[in-house]
Amino acid sequence: MKIVQSWDDGVVDDVRLTELLRCYQATATFNLNPGLHQPYRSFSWRYGNKEVWRLGRDELAAVYAGFEIANHSLTHPYLPDLSLADLTREVRDSRLILQDWFQQPVRGFCYPFGGFNAAVKEVIRTAGHVYARTVTKIDPVFPPADPLEFGANCWFADPEFWICYQRARVINGVFLFWGHSYELMNEIMWADLEAKIARISADPIAKWASLETLFTQ
Repeated sequence: MKIVQSWDDGVVDDVRLTELLRCYQATATFNLNPGLHQPYRSFSWRYGNKEVWRLGRDELAAVYAGFEIANHSLTHPYLPDLSLADLTREVRDSRLILQDWFQQPVRGFCYPFGGFNAAVKEVIRTAGHVYARTVTKIDPVFPPADPLEFGANCWFADPEFWICYQRARVINGVFLFWGHSYELMNEIMWADLEAKIARISADPIAKWASLETLFTQ
């Protein structure tokens, strides 16, 4: 059974998240917007009563060392609303920048706001991506009918998380969960996530995998 997790937006909470994942030798995919990272940490928006800050360009390589990096567009717009020229810039230029920053292939994409259409998918395909993750909840997740419409079993804090997990486990399939680390609002949520990561890592038939490897191996 393969376990994959996908986290969006490149925020400061990813520092704690990546440290937690390394403790359990858990792999993950991080979806980044290179056009939104300033040289140093910068305030982005409020999530409830919490300030969300993006990581600085100077710390990205260290924070995400050892993890798969995927493209989340240049500046996180709703892609179906863009002209072809702007869409191409958001998708293609972002991929090229991420590959330069991290010196690794970037073959995955994650749709900002989950938005896509046929034109968006074609630009993503042409730019060299082999899969694109959506926020659609689906079971089973793999193999997808279309790699550019790759859904997930559940959100990381879904009340049915373990129900979805067990369904994938029964068929020895793929279990994919996703989220944003800024959604971890308190220590109870962090403890719950760590318990999930620990339990999965202790499962003898569970093997952590990156999203990209599902399509390239």
